[in-house]
Amino acid sequence: MSITQAQADTAIAAAVREARAIGVPMNIAVYDDGANMKAFVRMDGAFLGSADIAQNKARTAALFGFNTEALYEFVKPGGTSPGFDQTNGGLIVFAGGIPVRNGEDRLIGAVGVSGGAVAQDYQVAQAAVAALAADA
Repeated sequence: MSITQAQADTAIAAAVREARAIGVPMNIAVYDDGANMKAFVRMDGAFLGSADIAQNKARTAALFGFNTEALYEFVKPGGTSPGFDQTNGGLIVFAGGIPVRNGEDRLIGAVGVSGGAVAQDYQVAQAAVAALAADA
């Protein structure tokens, strides 16, 4: 089962609340388990260029089932898979993309956030995923 529209809406709403709380307009993407966009919002004032980054963070997390920053280990200098981030149309390997799992720990989708500093992106994405866990 993939992430539902209601879950995507919950994730977006939680991310928007967190972004407003820290005062940073964000681009927020929710993808399903097939790495297809389920929902997206570009908050007023969010960087236009960050829209693509948020979407690619969500897609990366959905494709591999890991937080995006975990994938940096593969591509960093001396890593085992140089160029890995250039596959699949371009992957994002820094924080802000988090997979979403159901109660059986099955991947159902992912959230990707961009528009602030990397730590802020992660914070907002984490708030989205936490809202889904609390809603379960």
